[in-house]
Amino acid sequence: MKELKKRLAKLLYAKSYKEGEFILTSGKKSDYYFDCKQTALDPEGAYLIGRIFLDMIINSSRPIQGVGGMTLGADPLVCAVTVLSHLHNYPLPGFIVRKKAKGHGTNQYLEGLNNFVQGQKVCLLEDVVTTGGTLLTACKRVQEAGLDVQAIFCVLDREEGGRENLAQAGYELTSIFTRQELIHVAKS
Repeated sequence: MKELKKRLAKLLYAKSYKEGEFILTSGKKSDYYFDCKQTALDPEGAYLIGRIFLDMIINSSRPIQGVGGMTLGADPLVCAVTVLSHLHNYPLPGFIVRKKAKGHGTNQYLEGLNNFVQGQKVCLLEDVVTTGGTLLTACKRVQEAGLDVQAIFCVLDREEGGRENLAQAGYELTSIFTRQELIHVAKS
């Protein structure tokens, strides 16, 4: 797993990590931007992220029976994990949380619910966490849909309060990298 994580760090650093002046979704200013989709939509990047997340799920102390996340950032992450889970005989169905309810048909926030039963234990996946606000919204919608959020995994924790905000709401965040870890591993 160490070699997979090292290769992922190099890809993320090359494709997804940019230094400069940026405004984040949270409205905060930042001296760097992390666009995980650039790596998650790369064939090798999707494999590496999916494989590392799947390993985290399999080795979790909490039971996890499915994965999901907020569109758009989590879409490629969820797909990578669900496909790899099938290949590793550890099938995990996936769901996507919409930003807004459909507005027609079933008028739901979650897509993929037919693959789940009420009370099923799930893990949320996220590309980058800053304040955790998006994840808290996703957790609320997932709970309202009848699923039980057991864990939250992200590719990058910006270490800007998200972990603490999630913990205050009763959720534990586990990241593949923090900014410093990403830079350190990518350059080693």
